Amino acid sequence: MQKIIVFLLFCTVALTWGTTWLSMRIAVETIPPLFATGMRFMFAAPFLMIISYVCKKNIIFPKGQRLFQFVIAVFYFAIPFTMMIYSEIYVTSGLAAVIFSTMPVVVLIFSALFLREKVSLRQITGLSISIISLICIFISEVNNKTGDIWKGVIALVFALVCHAIIYTQCKKRDCSVSVITFNTLPCFFAGMMLLVFGYFVEKPNVELFSLTSVLAILYLGAFAGVFGILCYFELQKKSGAFRASLVFLVFPLIALSLEKYIYGDMLSFSSIFLVIFLIVGVFFTITPGDNSIKNNQ
Repeated sequence: MQKIIVFLLFCTVALTWGTTWLSMRIAVETIPPLFATGMRFMFAAPFLMIISYVCKKNIIFPKGQRLFQFVIAVFYFAIPFTMMIYSEIYVTSGLAAVIFSTMPVVVLIFSALFLREKVSLRQITGLSISIISLICIFISEVNNKTGDIWKGVIALVFALVCHAIIYTQCKKRDCSVSVITFNTLPCFFAGMMLLVFGYFVEKPNVELFSLTSVLAILYLGAFAGVFGILCYFELQKKSGAFRASLVFLVFPLIALSLEKYIYGDMLSFSSIFLVIFLIVGVFFTITPGDNSIKNNQ
């Protein structure tokens, strides 16, 4: 029974994360990125508050970490999630998913730099393969497509760096709050800030919002932003961090397949070939080896 639950959780997370990127592409078609991300968080916040009430979880961080809770709202939620949806103005949802699948690689880099964590030779190999593959994919896509792809790639890399820094700071500060506490108030604060900021900066015209875009944001907030995250952390508890991290190898393939089916867009043949190496690199990165190197600086 335990194996069936783990399998179902894994499939749920992979499908949720795989469809997230397509939903962001649909959302940004008629809704500007700042306002769209604010709507996403405001859709998610009530569900998180209800869950925190039912589960009797405190939504405020412990004393000494409450300023950090605001930092999380800005640098884990508001800025990076806006950068993600902004990127899809310039890159396809499939390419965005492929780039974001390197999250374990970026986290490994920052963990080694700031936390002095041990890094195995296998992880270094995976890191090198992933970075080289990603650079080659970017070059291939720039050569095969027109437009400002580089803007989308920079936005995604910035989002990855923000998430990795917050992740390492959480570990450094021993911020061991529950996943519900971690998400609830920061999500609400980020949503409020982005809606206000987006209203004055982007001046969105609600009459131009398509029903499809609004439903896509509702899906991102209420389902992917709540159910998907809770399922991922439950998967980590039941199967361990390594097996849960394998979802990073699967969701880009789902995103690529959906985009091909719905929009007819596809990465170039050379990029698809390189994605295989990228996935192998990420796999090596999330797989600790026996021979480790520790940064003693």
